[in-house]
Amino acid sequence: MSAEVTVAMTGVAKRFGGVHALRGVDLTLRAGEVHALLGENGAGKSTLINILSGVVTEYDGEISVGGRPVRFANPAAAQAAGIATIHQELDLVPALSVAENLVLGREPRTRLRMLDRRAMARMATDRLRPLGARIDPRRPVGSLRVGEQQLVEIARALALDARVLIMDEPTAALADAEVRRLMSAIRALRERGVAVVYISHRLEEIEHIADRATVLRNGEVAGTLRPDAADRRKIITLMVGRPAETLFGAGARVDGTQPSAGPPVLEVADLAVRPRAARPGRCEPAGVSLTVRAGEIVGLAGLMGAGRTELLETLYGAGPAGRRTGTIRLAGRPYAPRGPRGALRAGVGFVPEDRRGSALVLEHPVGHSIVLAALRRLSTAGVLRAGREREAVRAQIAALAIRTPSAAAPVGALSGGNQQKVVFARHLLTGPRLLLLDEPTRGVDVGAKAEIYRLLRRLADDGVGILLASSELPELTGVCDRIVVLRRGAVVAELSADGCTGEDILTAATGGPAAEGNDR
Repeated sequence: MSAEVTVAMTGVAKRFGGVHALRGVDLTLRAGEVHALLGENGAGKSTLINILSGVVTEYDGEISVGGRPVRFANPAAAQAAGIATIHQELDLVPALSVAENLVLGREPRTRLRMLDRRAMARMATDRLRPLGARIDPRRPVGSLRVGEQQLVEIARALALDARVLIMDEPTAALADAEVRRLMSAIRALRERGVAVVYISHRLEEIEHIADRATVLRNGEVAGTLRPDAADRRKIITLMVGRPAETLFGAGARVDGTQPSAGPPVLEVADLAVRPRAARPGRCEPAGVSLTVRAGEIVGLAGLMGAGRTELLETLYGAGPAGRRTGTIRLAGRPYAPRGPRGALRAGVGFVPEDRRGSALVLEHPVGHSIVLAALRRLSTAGVLRAGREREAVRAQIAALAIRTPSAAAPVGALSGGNQQKVVFARHLLTGPRLLLLDEPTRGVDVGAKAEIYRLLRRLADDGVGILLASSELPELTGVCDRIVVLRRGAVVAELSADGCTGEDILTAATGGPAAEGNDR
């Protein structure tokens, strides 16, 4: 591996008003090296990357690229110097096709100066192929799943032929198979001498892909180490500044007992959906049968496109119009939600995968976002009672330890983990008997994950049934009581979490030879 220093950041400091976001940070990036940047939300990772990518231009300290001092005036200047960034929140144009997004600003032209759409399609296919993405380049980006959009974003950044590629939570929305393809692409970049900055909360990924890791805590460097030679507990301790407990121990039952089976909260039998209009790239339920009992956390596993999100949307009444067969019972009674409002009234809450796009209005205050689904409960004769609202918001902020300057602060200003807690708080105010969770810890740091796991176990101990879809195999085996595996919209296995491994889940999800033996 080349030891050439591509980027050196020395003594970088930044203040926002009276808040020190960074305090004298040193970071060195080398050619052909994957350098992980770790830390809890609020540790300073985003500020440091925004400085390097030209988004933040006023700061103290020095930056050199290829040995030459630089101070970028804007993101375009950073890109011109060979620094490309893939942000956690995607930067695609939904109305444009995949091909149009991939060549945006660099569109090929015919001799008559018309857009060369055939060349665009070829270029798009060539850029997606290394990622193993089978996506029609003519499809509008807005019709793709979040994970597919992530792959398009990554392909667009790789096309810039950058010397430095910054990847902020690139696998947050990807299933295991897509993560493996991305890891292969990153290794190829490393072989070509690209310096990769890899930001992720998934420590198992860091251990496999990163050559070095720098941990930030409270705006300072807490340590730099080799992840493959470091104990995970040491990394967590550096991140949070206190002795690390096993991450999933946070989700253990309060009294240490094994889960006791309560009465069924959700019973699904032979559920199948045939949409009135075709939905390319979507996999609707195709004969799903499963049960979730009170006080139980049931995992929903499967590769991307297996139908996990579509099943949760159907159960919440947010699925497509069309013909539905099979039966659904909620607390022993027939249940046929015609929309999210009916689901909420029946005691069903849904935390979607894309919280920023589907669950939150980022400009709205935290307090308003929390009470949005419980306005009827907080009103008298159709009039919202301000005192009740304030007390409900205060109680939820305290109960979930939501870190916010005030209830009036815009929810978009909070960290990812605290935004997710706001979504949870909204549904907890409705008094749910069943919670449907789609990737509930996507894009949140290890400390926030532990808090969410404790919350889920507390809810289960209070008798709430939880159906949790996740692409993180350690999360499924560490948090859930049972795991239902989907493939092509159908249940192919049901596994007990006790003794279950990620390999067991993958075998069932991919149709491997051991899948049949793992069925319970």
